[in-house]
Amino acid sequence: MKILSNYAMNSRLPARSVALALSVGALLSGCVVRVASPPPPPPPRVVYAPPTAPAPAYVEPSVDVEVHATEAPPPIPDYEQPPPPEDGYLWTPGYWAWGGAGYYWVPGTWVQPPRVGVLWTPGYWGFVGGVYAFHAGYWGPHIGFYGGVNYGFGYTGVGFAGGRWVGNSFAYNRSVTNVTNVTVIHNTYNETVVNNVTVNKVSFHGGPGGTTAVPTPQERAAVTEPHVAPTPMQRRHIDEAATNPALQAKANGGRPAIAATPRPAAFNAPGVVGAHGAAPVNTAFHGAPAAPVNAAAHGGAPAPGAAPAPANAVAHNAAPVPPTAMARPQGQPPLGQPPAARPAPKPQNANKPPPKQQPEKKGEKEK
Repeated sequence: MKILSNYAMNSRLPARSVALALSVGALLSGCVVRVASPPPPPPPRVVYAPPTAPAPAYVEPSVDVEVHATEAPPPIPDYEQPPPPEDGYLWTPGYWAWGGAGYYWVPGTWVQPPRVGVLWTPGYWGFVGGVYAFHAGYWGPHIGFYGGVNYGFGYTGVGFAGGRWVGNSFAYNRSVTNVTNVTVIHNTYNETVVNNVTVNKVSFHGGPGGTTAVPTPQERAAVTEPHVAPTPMQRRHIDEAATNPALQAKANGGRPAIAATPRPAAFNAPGVVGAHGAAPVNTAFHGAPAAPVNAAAHGGAPAPGAAPAPANAVAHNAAPVPPTAMARPQGQPPLGQPPAARPAPKPQNANKPPPKQQPEKKGEKEK
């Protein structure tokens, strides 16, 4: 009996060991063994780059802005270019300027440059900050930005194709300039100009309806070059245009009768060109002698309401009359006329009856 209990006791020991082993195994099976791994690399560093700002609108230096206006200038009028008066003159296109009474036209003209080798960059109107600002023209070694305005005659909106300097002489491109007097202008050439600019008569840059040109690198570089202001003759040309009522836009409707001149300030000279569709020039506006009060002296009928012509008025096409003849009273023949040509005088008493004889009184005869 004792032997069986010992056996039974001994047989339980392995069972407990097995149960303990199973319990430890179950306990160990619930543990998760984590293997240490290197941390992930940090995310790449992002450097913020702001978007590229658009190029600012091109604005000439403020020193070149002459005047401001609140309304857009009229379109460029259509006109012909007068021929250059002499060799060495350069073309300066016409433009609208602003004065106290509004816009007025400064006629295009041929100008002697201040020195050899310079070219004229025309002024232009630009819409900036809600107003129209005029950027003055200047002389320089290269053509600068002039707003993309097509002034014509070589100024197509970019650069200048009307001529170039060849040494100390200026050569004219006859394909775009009106050089007809080749006996006077000797340096000429013919070069076709390809115009990539929209052909219109817009006279300002920017703003509603204005040109949208952007200056080229060459035009930007020209701004930094030495410039020469308009010559004294150019200033006189501008000043006289400002005082001429016929050049006011309100008076000519945008079609000035003096659109271009052969020389600066030569508003009355032969060769003055008017805009297409312009009214005839009233010469009294720009200093020319007014028409005679009585047109009869010129072979025409007197103007309505004009004073009668003097008795000694001589027609322009009539032969001159000696002063002594005009000094004679009316109705008498001029001096120097033969006596036979004079009319015979009428007898003063031809129709007068003879006087009646009075009867003699008695006694008077004896006295």
